[in-house]
Amino acid sequence: MPKILIVGGGYAGFYTAWKLEKQLRKGEAEVTIVDPLPYMTYQPFLPEVAAGSIEPRHAVVAQRRHLKSTNVITAKVTGINHAEKKATITPPVGEPWEIEYDQIVVTAGAVSRTFPIPGVADEAIGLKTIEEAVAIRDRVLTNFDRAANLPAGPERDRLLTFVVVGGGFAGIEVFAELRSFASALLKSYPQLTFDDTSFHLIEAMGRIMPEVTLETSHWVLKNLAERGALVHLDTQLKSAVGGVVELSTGESFESDLIVWTAGVMANPGVVRGGDLPVEERGRIKTRADLRVGTEEEFVEGAWAAGDVSAVPDLTGGGVGGYCVPNAQHAVRQGKLLAKNIIAVLRGEQTKQYVHKNMGAVAGLGLGIGVFQSGKIAIKGFPAWVAHRGYHGLAMPSFERKFRVFWGWWNNFWLGRDIVSLAAREYPRAAFEEFASRPKPPAEAAPAAPAAAEAPAVAAKPATKPRAKSTTAAASAAATDEKAPAKPARKAPVKRTPKPKVAAEAAPATGAAAEDAVATPAEK
Repeated sequence: MPKILIVGGGYAGFYTAWKLEKQLRKGEAEVTIVDPLPYMTYQPFLPEVAAGSIEPRHAVVAQRRHLKSTNVITAKVTGINHAEKKATITPPVGEPWEIEYDQIVVTAGAVSRTFPIPGVADEAIGLKTIEEAVAIRDRVLTNFDRAANLPAGPERDRLLTFVVVGGGFAGIEVFAELRSFASALLKSYPQLTFDDTSFHLIEAMGRIMPEVTLETSHWVLKNLAERGALVHLDTQLKSAVGGVVELSTGESFESDLIVWTAGVMANPGVVRGGDLPVEERGRIKTRADLRVGTEEEFVEGAWAAGDVSAVPDLTGGGVGGYCVPNAQHAVRQGKLLAKNIIAVLRGEQTKQYVHKNMGAVAGLGLGIGVFQSGKIAIKGFPAWVAHRGYHGLAMPSFERKFRVFWGWWNNFWLGRDIVSLAAREYPRAAFEEFASRPKPPAEAAPAAPAAAEAPAVAAKPATKPRAKSTTAAASAAATDEKAPAKPARKAPVKRTPKPKVAAEAAPATGAAAEDAVATPAEK
């Protein structure tokens, strides 16, 4: 039975496996999908997750729940040896192993692309994973809680200053959603006013949202300005050390939340760990039929799709002749990839990927959106409805669709939940604070003076039995000498001094062996 290995469980990988399950005949092929995470993240929903409009678990799709006959492996692929058709699987626990395959599908997706700007690696957070979106939401809520207890001043200003770097669709969406979220929070914090909050978006180019027309982007800028959000165009981030944001314009301010959305790149962990051909931007060279290779020659048994691949855009609308890295292409490529693999298994011809961009739609906060398709532009509430309708229906599986729409319906009547769960990052903190620990061992008594140097003394009759001292016990154990029992004497006697015997210290065991109690490292 042919073995199909799918590397990556994002849009393209998940849809490839999903469609293979539906279209393969019984016993026709064995499908395995490998991804470090056990779920697919629907990334267009990340801005709404960050703004509390969608519950985090509703924006992900569990692989094991929806891939019934696919072998799901939660691990990393750290090496691809296509010459021998073997891949190295590295699990989070245990030793790596190799897996053999007949057809490999590389859909490892993309990661945030950053630049060596001082402080970015230490202070900023991306927006590519559900965990990052949740952390952004909790940081906003936690900062409001803290700021409400502070008087006006630099410390409160820092907590209520939020920065987004990157003016593409992802950056504008999360920026506008957070602005909407913060405005809605103010009614729950009477100590704070609208003027206390500050939102800055930094874009190196002279415009935002290159996917829409210039007129539409100007409308978005105007709308954000009316809502108290400041966009810095033709501006670069120079430094973010210690949360101090320094811009190329000379402006400087402090922020406790810096969100980085200025670009993505193909997942280097998979691309660099294999022998498949790679182009200058680090993506796998891919043909229009999604086979790895060029139009003149392809690599037998190797396929790629999604953000990790350089797929030619046959419609002529791509950037540099290739499909742009977005969910719209990844989903459709995954569906076609499944069909093409089955075609090869059955000796049929493959089809080329051709998809003309249907347009772009973005949510800019509750009740505000923008839609662009060709020369047609819709703004405001109708575009917001189109945004939610399109992405809600595009969410894989009826079960996920129901959860998302049900959450929106609840929020319409009850409002967004404003509880911060930032403490989840240190779930054992409360337990450790009050947990009982063993008492530290008592210090050993000082050793008695040498018998040869001490004057003779009269022994007093013992009134109560005493426990042998720690020092005496250690000395007796080391010399392996046991003194015979002697009757109690009533009259003082003189004892002949015995030569001293050097006693080796007994090795400490148990709690006594530790000098201090280790405390858990903070994340």
